[in-house]
Amino acid sequence: MKRRLSSISLNIITSIFCIATVLPFVWMLSSSFKSNIEISALEQYFFPRGFTLQNYVNVLAGFDFMRYFINSLVYAFLITVITVYTSTVSGFVLAKYEFRGRELLFSCILMTMMVPGTVTIIPRYSIMQFLGWLDTYKALVLPGAFTAFGIFMMRQACYAIPDEMLEAARIDGANEFYIFHRIVFPLLHNSIITIIIFQFLWAWDDYLWPYLVIRTSSKYLLPIALNLFNGRYSTDYGGLFAATSISIMPVVILYMFFQNQFIEGVSSSSLKG
Repeated sequence: MKRRLSSISLNIITSIFCIATVLPFVWMLSSSFKSNIEISALEQYFFPRGFTLQNYVNVLAGFDFMRYFINSLVYAFLITVITVYTSTVSGFVLAKYEFRGRELLFSCILMTMMVPGTVTIIPRYSIMQFLGWLDTYKALVLPGAFTAFGIFMMRQACYAIPDEMLEAARIDGANEFYIFHRIVFPLLHNSIITIIIFQFLWAWDDYLWPYLVIRTSSKYLLPIALNLFNGRYSTDYGGLFAATSISIMPVVILYMFFQNQFIEGVSSSSLKG
């Protein structure tokens, strides 16, 4: 009986947290089908009283939304692919190869996670300016090619791979390149999916760094372009809600397809095999 009551209480608390998390997004989606007059009215209703698709028509037809959407998609895809590969290689080396200074190197990598990203903005910007990379995609992608979080997760996941399996491959004549790409990489499937989801989400929502280095409006990413709905004297809330509702769909779809692998990847990376 006590176990059942405890389970019910836990489910109720979890449901409350879930509702509190999802409710703002549902309200935003509902408001995207309202007119600006209804959104700004003193008397508010959760669901639209005058259902309209005009906000979506304005966003897709008159805002050049698809250009910004594709810019963000290309940026998130590139930085995710690069980060997944560099994190996997680094994690594998730090987990399976013995060399002097390995633990010190890994400690230094972990220490970078304690430094707020805003602290490194000025040095990174100065480097990009010195190299002449401002207003280019190189300035967006390359500074984020390595992440301490990704290296940490992949290192922990690599510990679960038996050393005997790698030694058997070496005895059969496999070189290190083959071992990594044909044996190790497939075994890290769930952890790789986890890194993909995390990194894609961070890149998709990235605002400050792209805002600093990108100056040409045609190269704007979606988070920057959403600010264009904020006029000098008024804000197009309907258009803003519609554009934001569309912008979160890639992340939602990505998680829906890979949620099981995501959970398993987080669990396996938290254990040192």
